[in-house]
This record gives sequence, structure tokens and C-alpha cells, in this order.
Amino acid sequence: MKGSVRIRLARFGRKHAPVYNIVVAKAKSGRDKLPVEVIGTYNPIATPLTPEQKERGEKPVKDIKIDFHRSKYWIGVGAQPTEVVARLFRKAGVLPPQWPGPNSGPVVPKKNEIQGVKAITEPLPEPPVR
Repeated sequence: MKGSVRIRLARFGRKHAPVYNIVVAKAKSGRDKLPVEVIGTYNPIATPLTPEQKERGEKPVKDIKIDFHRSKYWIGVGAQPTEVVARLFRKAGVLPPQWPGPNSGPVVPKKNEIQGVKAITEPLPEPPVR
């Protein structure tokens, strides 16, 4: 990943009951150090359902709160989200489903696509023995 600014999770809460802030922070700062900006929260533990909700067939929901305008701003200026934050952003609709896209890595042309270069089909001659 490139860039000096990351969008990542900062852990808070108790043992076995984490709550995360979605923060914009410098890439080399620690996980719980002071961030540049807090743009949301994420609670990975779903709230328990009542018996009535279970009868209706509802599923437990994890709590995610994101400031869409600020997150789009930071992505627009080059902040790189971590894999977990990118997954949350794709589910929330901040990032497109195919993000980072097919053009994210270097493109290596195939042997048949190289123009103007002839491929060597016969083996090279052996060097003379002295």
C-alpha cells in the first residue's frame, strides 16, 4: 500500500468486547495513538435479538456508523483504507464493489502481445570450449 495516510480501525472497549473507531491516521503511527480524524465507529458484536425478532426470522445486525462525506473526502485526497475498512466501506456504499479495481497492480503483457520484439524459438549455440 502506498501513501502516508491510512484509514484504519482503532480498538477500544473491554476484553472480549471490542469497539472500534474508524480513524484517519498517519501510516507510521501506532494503532491507539492520536488520529488525524475519527470518521466513524464499528461494533463487531451484534446486539442480541428479542424472542419476537427471532420468531420473525430477523438476523442480528452489527452497528456501523460512518461519516460518508468525510470518508469520501479522505479517499479522494489519497488516504488508503486497510482491507477491513475497505470491506466495511464497500458494504456501506462508500466504495464501489470492485474496488480497488482491475487496474490496481502493474500490468505485465503476455508474450504474444509484445509488439516489435521477436521471440527466440531456437536454442542459442553452445559457447566454444577452451
